[in-house]
Amino acid sequence: MENGKQAAEWFRETYHALKTQVARVVVGQEEVVENTLVAVCAGGHALLEGVPGLGKTLLVRTIAQALHLEFARIQFTPDLMPADITGTNILVESETGARTFAFRPGPLFTNILLADEINRATPKTQSALLEAMQEQAVTVAGKRYPIEPPFWVLATQNPIEQEGTYPLPEAQLDRFFFKILVGYPTLEELREIVDRTTGAETPQPEVVADRETLLRMQRLVREVPIARPVQEFALKLIVATHPGSDYAPPEVNKYVRYGSSPRGAQTLILASKVFGLLDGRYNVAREDVQRALKPALRHRLLLNFEAEADGVSPDQILETIWNHVSRAEGEPIKV
Repeated sequence: MENGKQAAEWFRETYHALKTQVARVVVGQEEVVENTLVAVCAGGHALLEGVPGLGKTLLVRTIAQALHLEFARIQFTPDLMPADITGTNILVESETGARTFAFRPGPLFTNILLADEINRATPKTQSALLEAMQEQAVTVAGKRYPIEPPFWVLATQNPIEQEGTYPLPEAQLDRFFFKILVGYPTLEELREIVDRTTGAETPQPEVVADRETLLRMQRLVREVPIARPVQEFALKLIVATHPGSDYAPPEVNKYVRYGSSPRGAQTLILASKVFGLLDGRYNVAREDVQRALKPALRHRLLLNFEAEADGVSPDQILETIWNHVSRAEGEPIKV
């Protein structure tokens, strides 16, 4: 284990160097950039949701350039097939004339995969990512092909209210570390976007880290200690998302069909460790858990029709859960 204070400082400096390069290209969206980089530093996949044209693709491409990692982009469309992503066996002929099948890897075999507009493809194609996202491997014709780490899927999706979209199944949503909501830019940010993108030169990021640096950051995140009371508090937040549990507030029992899985607890803890390091601490505080709560769990709550009718969002439920558990723990409420 590295010296705690020095390790936290190194992590923080590397992160801010990366964030600075991203800011040279991507205007504003500070929370979006931060949460995306937190997911990358923790080794998790991220789902960015927003209407087209908000810079989601540009953000992912810029991160790949700043990290000097292999990058591949797949444009998801209704006619895209699973083999177009994973790869397939093709018939090849040797010099002696013998014919054999050889595996041709698909674009999935990379470091950072941009799954652009992932909910434009059919569920059959979306599911082609499931094994790779969980096990970093692909099985084709009964043979397993591992993907060399690091490997991230950074996916973009349009709001499901738009036409021509196929909502991601819960099993695949649960494999995303964070779900990040991308909003519209402000007037000042829009002005800066136009100035940067309609001039003679387009800014490009510099390389500030590499594969080994990212793998070291991932290892460091897992080494950060978390005190038992803080961990217990985070786990109570997870249990509070389950309707009928002892910690669930009335709003959860009324509006939530299914709560977070254990994978949500893992995400909440890992993300909290990253936020602690970003504050220069080699430990986890409850404030770190709070910062991670919404992006880690908003896609892991399945609401019922009553919630939709009343206009209740997952973020509102999570705020209620935070207040409820904090009050039960005798902690000051911070939303």
